[in-house]
Amino acid sequence: MDRPAAPGRPVTSRLTRRQRRRVSQGIQYALFAVVLVLIVFYADWGRLQNQFAQKDLALRLFPEIITTALRNTVIYTTSGFLLGLVLGLVIAMMRLSSVAPYRWVAGVYIELFRGLPALLIFIFVGVAVPLAFPGTEIPGGTYGKVALGLGLVAAAYMAETIRAGIQAVPKGQMEAARSLGFSHARAMVSVVIPQAFRIVIPPLTNELVLLFKDSSLVLFLGVTLQERELTKFGRDLASQTANSTPILVAGLCYLLVTVPLSFVVRRLEARADKAV
Repeated sequence: MDRPAAPGRPVTSRLTRRQRRRVSQGIQYALFAVVLVLIVFYADWGRLQNQFAQKDLALRLFPEIITTALRNTVIYTTSGFLLGLVLGLVIAMMRLSSVAPYRWVAGVYIELFRGLPALLIFIFVGVAVPLAFPGTEIPGGTYGKVALGLGLVAAAYMAETIRAGIQAVPKGQMEAARSLGFSHARAMVSVVIPQAFRIVIPPLTNELVLLFKDSSLVLFLGVTLQERELTKFGRDLASQTANSTPILVAGLCYLLVTVPLSFVVRRLEARADKAV
């Protein structure tokens, strides 16, 4: 028999912490089930299938969606990532420099390109650069413009990631290298930076995933049929056929790359956590 609460003493819950957690989980499962049932019973699956799942139309996209659109997407992403990695490393070193103007320039660059939408950067590359430098062209045509646009944006984020990685390397590593007769620059290149990159591989891989999706902004630069990436390819075919199946197939092609990359990021992060 429960004992009544003493006068003047606050009445506490009779549920234990484990029981309260089970009740909370039960409510969350019930809420999830209710939302799922509402979606299943109230969505117009017939119209969705007609608009997004036309098998014949989906089959007509192959193999061009792979050989042209996905290939171009990978090229745009890879070139932008490599340019961003090199530029990001330079900016990170400037950020850590003892020369004040270098730190100021690096800081302004990072704040500027992290603060602006990637779309504005693409418009700047496609419109402002030709106006600012008449008669000059970015090497590589559209491929060069996309690499420059993605690289400028990625470099701002990579610079901060690489800087954090360099600062995470124990100072004793630099001191040990200098005691062996290494110059500061050689110790940085041969000892510190390789260790820093091992630390920042997971966030850099995550940046690669983000760039893969940002490559869809190439449509704002104006591309030929052979330069289309996945989003532009799916959008054009959807407009021609008045059906959204090409967009769905293009989205699935993105997942073919981003899901394995995300899995790799999680494995690398788990391995890094075990190493700590």
